[in-house]
Amino acid sequence: MKQRILNILRGSFLVDEKSTSNWMYIFLFLILSIVMISSSHSIDKKVYKIAAMNEEIKSLRSEFVDTRTILMTYKMESSVKSRLAEKGIKSSKTPPVKIIINVNN
Repeated sequence: MKQRILNILRGSFLVDEKSTSNWMYIFLFLILSIVMISSSHSIDKKVYKIAAMNEEIKSLRSEFVDTRTILMTYKMESSVKSRLAEKGIKSSKTPPVKIIINVNN
């Protein structure tokens, strides 16, 4: 057991007569580890991009709510009346009359 560990530490398994199969496994291991590392980096980039997009979505959603609130205040009748009063236009005292046209063929 002790001799096996010493052989592994010395690297004698790489220079033996049967070392070609060992090199094949080492190359396979290296290729798989490179693929794993690159996929891990790719996933990390995507996670950071998703987090940034979520922050942007939150920002845009709050901007939308603020804009909608401002629009609702501009659309209120009292707001419209006050802006028209500044221009000298007053609201009518008589209600509008509905005009009905009967078309007979």
